Amino acid sequence: MIKWWNKKTFTIILVIALIVLVSIYIIPIVIPLILALLTAIFLEPFVDFLKKRFKWQRKSAVITAFIVFMLLISGLLYWTVTYLIGRIIQFSQNMPEYINGLTAIWEEIQAFFLRSSEDMPVEVITSFESELALFLEEVRDWILSIINYDTITNLLTGIPSFLVSFIVFLIALFLFMLDLDDLKRILFSMLKDSTAEKVRFMASRLNNVIFGFLKAQFLVSVIIFLVSFVALLFIAPEVAIVMSLLIWVIDFIPILGSIIVLTPWFIYEFISGDIAQGTQLVILALVLLIIRRTVEPKVMGSHIGLSPLATLIAMFIGLQLIGFLGFFIGPLIVILFTSAREAGIIKIDFKI
Repeated sequence: MIKWWNKKTFTIILVIALIVLVSIYIIPIVIPLILALLTAIFLEPFVDFLKKRFKWQRKSAVITAFIVFMLLISGLLYWTVTYLIGRIIQFSQNMPEYINGLTAIWEEIQAFFLRSSEDMPVEVITSFESELALFLEEVRDWILSIINYDTITNLLTGIPSFLVSFIVFLIALFLFMLDLDDLKRILFSMLKDSTAEKVRFMASRLNNVIFGFLKAQFLVSVIIFLVSFVALLFIAPEVAIVMSLLIWVIDFIPILGSIIVLTPWFIYEFISGDIAQGTQLVILALVLLIIRRTVEPKVMGSHIGLSPLATLIAMFIGLQLIGFLGFFIGPLIVILFTSAREAGIIKIDFKI
């Protein structure tokens, strides 16, 4: 029997396996509560600052921090929603012009095809026409799959669920902020002194990881903002600052990021007939995507204590297993495991 394999090791592996399995099924359901707890932990230094700076009780500091957080979120949502609604209204008002422009482009393509195919064999022309018709059908089906009754219905029916989750998040956040000290005391009261010391070490390590992750995301987003702003000064200077800020905010979303903003924009430019600006926006979207995919693992690794390769693997596996939230939880689990080893909670030392 291998020396490290004993009852304690088996118990630890079993517990870890159960945690992973339960997380896959439970985490998607309790995402608002998890986000509320993480946000409460993130706001805890601000609460401590208010308590020390103004000599306030915890309840007053929590209420103030919560109000400041709500004002920031409300302002961001208000600006984003009003800006998007304004763009949608403008797009709908100019829709006839866009349709006319698209029709003119299609007529030019047909005229070019007729001129180019005068001396071609009939078989080549027939094959080209069938391929073009198939392509147009695929484009039509793709557009209809995005803009159809079911999609709009699902979007509208999802709004109440989102609002309920958001309200649960806010209530849970306020309660977590109030009771965070008591939760810590309850947790440590259930542990032996030696175990409590190890858990404190892990908590400190995870706290550094969380702030390191946010710092890394901020640094990457600043790079994205600067590149976007400089590029948009040449592509669309009249909206450069507004769109750069919007890209900077949206870019915090993993995997998609700035593509959410730039893809509809360059499609809109292509439809309106501005091929040059649409092509420039496509190039900008690719550049930003390359920057995030190459810079992000390195920056995150340096700030959360993992190598770029380990960070990339953890993010990818977490994304595949859990989805959106796994992008964050993957590196967190790896950090939790390494911190447990450093604290002596998990002892694995073997050679093959």
